[in-house]
Amino acid sequence: MSQGGLSDISFSQGARLMFYLVTPNETSFSHVDEVPQYVQKATPFFIGLILVELLVGWLKRGHLIVKIHDVTTSVSAGMMSRLPQLFMRGIEISSYVYIWNNYHIVELPWDSAWTWWIGMLGVDFGYYWVHRFSHELNILWAAHQVHHSSEYYNLSTALRQSLLQQFSSWIFYLPMALAVPPSVFAVHIQFNLLYQFWIHTEMVRDLGPLEWVLNTPSHHRVHHGRNKYCIDKNYGGALIIWDRLFGTFAPEGNKVIYGLVHPIKKSDIMHVQFHHYRYIWRKFWRTKGIAHKLSVIFKGPSWAPGKPRLGDHADVPVLTGKELPHDPRLPLFMDIYVFAQFLLLLHVYNDLFVTKAVLSQVTMLIMTSFVLLSLTSLGYIIDKRSNSAKLEMLRCLLMMLFYRAGYIRPSGYPLSLITEAFISLSAGYWGLQFFSQLAHHNKKGQ
Repeated sequence: MSQGGLSDISFSQGARLMFYLVTPNETSFSHVDEVPQYVQKATPFFIGLILVELLVGWLKRGHLIVKIHDVTTSVSAGMMSRLPQLFMRGIEISSYVYIWNNYHIVELPWDSAWTWWIGMLGVDFGYYWVHRFSHELNILWAAHQVHHSSEYYNLSTALRQSLLQQFSSWIFYLPMALAVPPSVFAVHIQFNLLYQFWIHTEMVRDLGPLEWVLNTPSHHRVHHGRNKYCIDKNYGGALIIWDRLFGTFAPEGNKVIYGLVHPIKKSDIMHVQFHHYRYIWRKFWRTKGIAHKLSVIFKGPSWAPGKPRLGDHADVPVLTGKELPHDPRLPLFMDIYVFAQFLLLLHVYNDLFVTKAVLSQVTMLIMTSFVLLSLTSLGYIIDKRSNSAKLEMLRCLLMMLFYRAGYIRPSGYPLSLITEAFISLSAGYWGLQFFSQLAHHNKKGQ
């Protein structure tokens, strides 16, 4: 059994763990602190699979299957969802360890293959109910809707995660802590998440007999659809057996149209993350009667007085099959600009996680705020917001200030020189845009 701590993961194991193709012998640990950060170490494999999908999509369709604005929004959501880890241990692991240390009834052996398989099934069963309740309770859907907000379906969609869902999902796994050691749980909660990455693709059509047992791209495409037959179906993580057992399974049929029933058509990351909470707040105060007010929170997203608990699927807008995903159609140079700035931001973001052990809390708060500001500003540019020039000008000036102060570490000469020049030119460009808009506004006001 593996007992070595955070040892490096081989290429073979890294590739296999993306598909849950690992054995108990190589992924069993005596203590939770010895469990590798599999999700963090899988980043190169995320990138590799995305590039493979792009290549296959290009060969099959003759054009790119992704849009810069959609990928940027998806990855931005994923970045935002991980920011709490800079300041605290994952709540799922922390709560699990607490229950295990104080209340566990049976102690299954950590080095038993049976325990490993029980842990795998237990996590997947817990995930089914996490996922199902996240669709059936409006207050939980407010977080989970982030993942469904893309009108595209590719591997980058898997990265579109909620900032707040992690603060409620932990509850569903606590019964396992009565018997299954935390180290086993820590392994499978990561593998279950990693498995779900590769099923976000249209490049894989059908897996034959495996479709009966595994959650596959075909099954998960249904889950992301807004067609009537897709609503509230296929909640499974790695396995589809729970959906078949509990009556929430639907096979892929007519062309799937992706996204929310009422698409938001925005890339502003704050709007993507929090718009449904604002909707609940307004609906709560508009609804009369305390029973109905509570139903707004704890019944389905489309519930209304006189409707069933989960709402009425007859109210779902009828689709023609010819609907096109939202595409703000930025000029090519602006797509390149957003992509280049986003790559710079990824460097800052990654460096923040690498150096968090030696950074002060104040520095981490400053840099976290800068990351959030940057994600917001790039979203404003994509959405063509009227105040995007002012915000981006301020962001670029701040970035230059942090660069000079050493908060952002240079990439080494000559990249550092090129980076500094790019940031300076960006600040100048957006400054000109902002003052041009200001002058135009003042002229109109005269």
